Amino acid sequence: MLTAEYERLKSSYREVFLDTANEIRAVVESVRPSDFEGDIFKSYEIGSVGFNWQQIVLSVLDIRYCGYKKSGLRQIQSFRDECNCVGCGVCCNFAVSEFSPEELKLKAENGDNFASQFISVFVPYKDMNEVEKIYPEYVQMLKDNGESGYYFYHCQKVTDDNKCPDYENRPQICRDFPDNPIAFLPKTCGFKDWKLKSESVSLKLNAEAEIINFYKEKIKELY
Repeated sequence: MLTAEYERLKSSYREVFLDTANEIRAVVESVRPSDFEGDIFKSYEIGSVGFNWQQIVLSVLDIRYCGYKKSGLRQIQSFRDECNCVGCGVCCNFAVSEFSPEELKLKAENGDNFASQFISVFVPYKDMNEVEKIYPEYVQMLKDNGESGYYFYHCQKVTDDNKCPDYENRPQICRDFPDNPIAFLPKTCGFKDWKLKSESVSLKLNAEAEIINFYKEKIKELY
């Protein structure tokens, strides 16, 4: 069941997040000036020891994240290159968005390239019964977790045997799918192994980005 998978993923992320937070805190402490007792999230006079420490921390964390991001994304892409689409058709018949058709259209009119590609391919379902037939586990997971505000779409061109009639000219969003290792992929998807291999790397990258951004924002608020 995807609901159990969802809970497992949340638990895994909590562990990764806490471990990463401790690692980053150790980095912060490693560049602390000797004999300086101040807190990293305290306001200091510009040019003072505390202020300069904060600037060093931000620089070090930027370098740290850039390194993790570069190697992590390279590893994720390497795992992805080992997999191929098997033509199960779920991605063609089951596209989920937090945006309504009207919102996507407005975003496209305002120059959003992803929205433009999306509405050029997908149209909204009119019947939830049809949605549940395609990927019932996903719909049930949303219900189990009280999730709402999602819209379901399908490709209007895909054939009955799950073939794209214009595969060579398919939009970039189709070529890039799946682009997130922690997305919930159906068991029939040819990229399932990619997800399994890349999940830990992706969770680590997310934790690094979230925590480092927190440091940046908190220190920025002080001045």
